Amino acid sequence: QVQLVESGGGQVQAGGSLGLSCAASVSISTNIKTMAWYRQAPGKQREVVARIADDDNTEYRDSVKGRFTISRDKAKNTMYLQMNSLKPEDTAVYYCAIERSIWGNVWGQGTQVTVSS
Repeated sequence: QVQLVESGGGQVQAGGSLGLSCAASVSISTNIKTMAWYRQAPGKQREVVARIADDDNTEYRDSVKGRFTISRDKAKNTMYLQMNSLKPEDTAVYYCAIERSIWGNVWGQGTQVTVSS
């Protein structure tokens, strides 16, 4: 069974930074087309924040471009999200996900990020 475990969430003031990690129980070097970070704020739908493909191409939602960076370390089977210049509207539960893989879609349990003004 494939598992994803997020870590690194917490509370920070506006303008601050946080880094999230997502450790996979399987190799992320093969069998995965894309991995992504999603977030869900209270009362809102889950939305994709950033995505990284197997060729390491990345894409970001407009509201986080220039502030967030997605990356991964294949040797550690871990994906990261570095979040800088955080805003109160970035407050949400953040989820990592494996997309389009031989295991289908896989979700982590989520980690809370709270940005205070």
